[in-house]
Amino acid sequence: MFEDIAYCSDKYQYTMGKSFFDCGKAEQIAVFNLFYRKAPENNNWAVVSGTDEVLEMIDGLGGKDEAWFERFLPGDEYREFRQYLASMRFTGDVYAMKEGEIAFPSEPIVTVVAPLVQAQVLETPMLCIMNHQMAVATKASRVCRATNKPVSEFGSRRAHGPWAAVYGAKAAVIAGCANTSNILTGIHWACGSTGTMAHSYVTSFGCSVEGEYQSFDRYIRSHRGEPLILLIDTYDSLGCGLRNAIRAFRENGIDDGYKPLYGVRLDSGDLAYLSAEVRSILDEEGMKACKVFATNSLDEYLIADLERQGACIDAYGVGDAIATSNANPCFGNVYKLVQIDGEPVLKRSEDRTKLINPGFQLTWRISKNYPEGELFKADVTCLRGDSLDGKIASGEAFTICDEHDRYKSKTFEKDGYQAYVLQPKMIENGKRIAPRRTLAEKKAYYEACLKRFSPSERRLINPHYYKVDISDDLYNTKSEIIDRLVKDIKSHFTDEKTR
Repeated sequence: MFEDIAYCSDKYQYTMGKSFFDCGKAEQIAVFNLFYRKAPENNNWAVVSGTDEVLEMIDGLGGKDEAWFERFLPGDEYREFRQYLASMRFTGDVYAMKEGEIAFPSEPIVTVVAPLVQAQVLETPMLCIMNHQMAVATKASRVCRATNKPVSEFGSRRAHGPWAAVYGAKAAVIAGCANTSNILTGIHWACGSTGTMAHSYVTSFGCSVEGEYQSFDRYIRSHRGEPLILLIDTYDSLGCGLRNAIRAFRENGIDDGYKPLYGVRLDSGDLAYLSAEVRSILDEEGMKACKVFATNSLDEYLIADLERQGACIDAYGVGDAIATSNANPCFGNVYKLVQIDGEPVLKRSEDRTKLINPGFQLTWRISKNYPEGELFKADVTCLRGDSLDGKIASGEAFTICDEHDRYKSKTFEKDGYQAYVLQPKMIENGKRIAPRRTLAEKKAYYEACLKRFSPSERRLINPHYYKVDISDDLYNTKSEIIDRLVKDIKSHFTDEKTR
């Protein structure tokens, strides 16, 4: 939908690339992982969205001539590197979680295996895509889990630009929203869009009680056969808005037999009180099938509180809380080199949370069958081909240990579990091999995943801990690199002092 996204990048990706090229490292095979360290808002996990756009972005890498690169890499010293970039196409492999997957901290969401320069320059556009969509999807999941009523995404006007509005709406639908108001999202993903009226429509008929009635009457006449939702809080929800809506419905023959549906919308005031009053009046008037919709700066906390108060609301519309993930707008995905030329590497820092897992990895999700159905029990990230990876692939018994408390362990017996890899291969030798899925299929996948976590793990507040571990081989590899690095640092500077 948007051109040149592969080059929505930072210049330092290319200044590093020139150094790699100059010293002969450009074609060394690198492995990069995209992952996050901590879920937003103390959530237990995040919802994956953006994978398809990443695959499209990677497919768009290349096709620029040398003159195009000269715009930001000028000068004779860059000539050979510009020629290299002009001929470069992505030739590597990509493994990634599916859209709608539920991901935990430190698990590889996208893994790129490619010549170093190719893999490096993907960092910024990939993070741009994934951080935005996963922020929105994860927030949408939280909002939708606050109620069993439908939630519509209405946030385009608050989104950080058209690109964010379109793809944010797509991410929100994957993560549970019933629909979106965004037209381009509806067209591009064949999911349709929804919308009725704003206050300006009502006031355009004159600022009077009769003008409000005329706006409702004309709307019904224009849209008979479609969902009919009348906005009743322009002047006074109970004093005139609801009365005019009832009158307009009746005079146009709209009653409980009307299909597809009819209803009223509240966009201000005490929604718990007003919705109860509206529901009571509608029922008294014989309009028991008339729906009550609510909007007005809602989020998961307000919706959960409305539900707790017994608000008589049939569906919610949520705008900026989802479209901007307003409580945590900056998602924390990072993109780190974990292996170069077959050698695992890592980033170590004084900040313990920034220590990463080295090597070419994959994550297994383990589940067990119970009378109430299949439930996920643990995720374990392994080095590809290590001993635990082999045991799980063969269905053997295995034990996993908590990375930070090795005395905590869990054993899964042979034939007592199911397992699948969270990161299937999506691109092979530069060509996409992953099947294309509709937005409805992605949404259904998310919902199926969500149901296989226990209710306590799905809680919005203080969710129950879900086991997320790493294999012994990965743990040992990580420890060995750190130990070797610490000794090297100490040895180097001890030697300097004794000279």
